[in-house]
Amino acid sequence: MKKRFSFLLCIALTLGLLAGCSVQPSQTVQSDQNSIVQNNDIEKNDTENVNQNTIQNNSVESTKISQDVINANNRFAFNIFKQLDKEDGKQNIFISPFSISTALTMTYQGAAASTKEAMAKTLGYIGIDEAKLNDSYKNLIPYLNRLDAKVQLNISNSLWVREGENIKQDFLQANRDFFNDSVRSLDFNQENAPDQINQWISEATNKKIDKMISSPIPSDVIMYLINAIYFKGDWAKQFDPHNTFKTQFEAGNGNTDQVMMMKRTGTVEYGQGNGFQAVRLPYGSGKMAMYCILPEKDVSINDFIATLDPDRWQAIQDSIAKRDEVHLQLPRFKLEYGIKNLTGSLTALGMGEAFTGKADFSGIGANIFISRVLHKAIIEVNEEGSEAAASTVVEMKQALMANPLTFSADRPFVFIIADDETGTILFMGKLYGIK
Repeated sequence: MKKRFSFLLCIALTLGLLAGCSVQPSQTVQSDQNSIVQNNDIEKNDTENVNQNTIQNNSVESTKISQDVINANNRFAFNIFKQLDKEDGKQNIFISPFSISTALTMTYQGAAASTKEAMAKTLGYIGIDEAKLNDSYKNLIPYLNRLDAKVQLNISNSLWVREGENIKQDFLQANRDFFNDSVRSLDFNQENAPDQINQWISEATNKKIDKMISSPIPSDVIMYLINAIYFKGDWAKQFDPHNTFKTQFEAGNGNTDQVMMMKRTGTVEYGQGNGFQAVRLPYGSGKMAMYCILPEKDVSINDFIATLDPDRWQAIQDSIAKRDEVHLQLPRFKLEYGIKNLTGSLTALGMGEAFTGKADFSGIGANIFISRVLHKAIIEVNEEGSEAAASTVVEMKQALMANPLTFSADRPFVFIIADDETGTILFMGKLYGIK
């Protein structure tokens, strides 16, 4: 089992797949297939209990976690990471690709026609049966949440609907069933509506991310689909703070920065190959790890990132083995990335239709499109271990209704009387005015 999921777990920690907790649904839904109950009350217990693993009593069928889905998520992870590196090549980047793909897969439940096809292509779901996809997420999220008792890893999902909106029941139920979503109806016109959503995100990320939604919420926003992830893990073998020293770090822009460098010597999982060195630093019981990959000195970091894909990632993993007497030095660091609007990045990867009035989310409701996908992630790495959090918000709007076609003959016009069997024009005229 460890072999089966090591690919997902490793890319998770390399690129920021670091997770939060699941919550139970809090809103009753009408039996009517087209709408949700309009309810002003939001259960206060949900935010209080957000960091509890509420699915711990449910059975996890690990055999239903498809390797195809894991591979798709990993391909998407490299694709979105490389796309962001193209955009932000001269700055730090840190994301949770699993958070992004989870939030988008929640949205995918309501996509149809060419919009669904474009999302499937971007997310890597072409050829994957939807039942297999959903079963995988249903079991993968709780599996990850309790993978290692010595690591705190929590994945949370929530869905917020503007009060009064008609959202299809099948879409809401799918999110509850497969993503353990908390579904809530909220008056977005309330001044404190953003605060309620932001508080949920804050609680889900152990207060590491406290503001994703700004006030006021635009009047045409009808829904937010949110994933939040929180991770805290101690190194299986920690660094001694007394060995940490100040030294120089050669930044990618040519500057020399001062850093606090952690170090230890001994047995380390180390690998090297064509153009790189790598180490695997396990957390807790060793089921999760951070991989640090160092390109050769004559290779720029951006050029190296451009070569990354699942095959090269597998080669990096395969190169790693326990080696004795390795001198390991790793900077102590803390970085924050975002709030990043991923709309342009996802459009570049092929799902641009979802962000336009041509989008087909008929499985959710009429004339709905994704207006923004927002992402924020933070990480701190020190002698004890790592703490990280991320949140992805999919904001959905109601498209303006197209103006109905109008023909108003209130000015001069031509008229024709024709025989449609032969195409013979029998009469033609122009009405220029009426006396």
